[in-house]
Amino acid sequence: MTLDSQYVVIGAGLAGAATAWQLAKAGHEVTLVERTRPAAADGSSHGSARIFRYPYADLLYTELVVRARAGFDELEAGSGRQLITPTGELDFGSVRNPRALAAVLEVAGVDHELISAEVAQQRFPQLAIDTEALWHPGAGVIDAETTVNVMVEAAVAAGARVLTSWPVDGVTATTSGYTVLAADGRSLDPERVVVAAGGWLPTLLDRLPLHDGFRASLPPLEISQENAFHFPYADPDQAWPTLIYEDPEILTYALPGGRDAQFRGMKLAEFNAGRKMASAVDQDGTIDPAARDRAVAYVKRHLPGLVPEPYAETTCLFTNTPTEAFVIDSVDGITIVSACSGHGAKFAPVTGELAAAAATGDLAAVPAVFRPATGESAGFAARANSRRVN
Repeated sequence: MTLDSQYVVIGAGLAGAATAWQLAKAGHEVTLVERTRPAAADGSSHGSARIFRYPYADLLYTELVVRARAGFDELEAGSGRQLITPTGELDFGSVRNPRALAAVLEVAGVDHELISAEVAQQRFPQLAIDTEALWHPGAGVIDAETTVNVMVEAAVAAGARVLTSWPVDGVTATTSGYTVLAADGRSLDPERVVVAAGGWLPTLLDRLPLHDGFRASLPPLEISQENAFHFPYADPDQAWPTLIYEDPEILTYALPGGRDAQFRGMKLAEFNAGRKMASAVDQDGTIDPAARDRAVAYVKRHLPGLVPEPYAETTCLFTNTPTEAFVIDSVDGITIVSACSGHGAKFAPVTGELAAAAATGDLAAVPAVFRPATGESAGFAARANSRRVN
């Protein structure tokens, strides 16, 4: 059998495109296959508004964001396109714990400032702020779709092949590697496979030739259909930061909306509060009226600088692990990449680095907590869900 390429990467969202780019940049022969088109509208990497931010309760993630920023800088320099629009970010609310987040940023060397509620209110009169807040100027808004396209272009420039409208139906083992089968009977014969299928991963898992021990080690994946709402600015000339707010009743994130919402207002959503599903195939794109009501009520209470009537609304997919940790692990030439849980976009370039390392056999380069089969024993159970946010 003649191999089509060394690697087939399944899925051209942020994680898959980043992996293909990193593999191709390292000189490997790569074919990237996508069910429809890169950054498809029914996946998790579409649109032009995702938060780029540094604060995490876990230093590991903050340090990975620092590495990811270097990757975004490289992509921007190579493409001449802006992928992250600077806005700065404000974290506040009675449960958000800005001091703990600030302590992590201090260790990581990320510029930040703890400010009182009074100072925050003076700086941001369009908000209603009643707690201490963390301000960090390095935050911004990621254009997710453009980032995917730039990474795909960079992969192609480095020699990768891209096949669109190529829905994968399964993978079988061969004497020399694997056969990747399309739903219409087409096939590819690579040496190794990377599966970065986002919300379609649960559907594909049973169609991969994984040994029982590796399969059993993978955490359960839960897909959620999230609701996001765009609220118009009361003053279109007022500059807004990205926001994360948490109190005992609600955890929300908000950010200036991108071109797909005409730049007219803020995109706002609750974190991981959508309808739960077994797979992306179960999504229906229907907005939850109760979610809309909660978003409107939140805007009325906390964001007086917005008109509390959404002018646009959409759904998107989260692929969640129980701890919101990523999965980047490999066995026998198959690498599983599930880097989302609603907070994966900002890590895209470094996710590609880690997935490429795993795919080429350098599992030690991947944090052990992301390797449920080959990393720390019970690594997933060891880190509690810290509500990471976008």
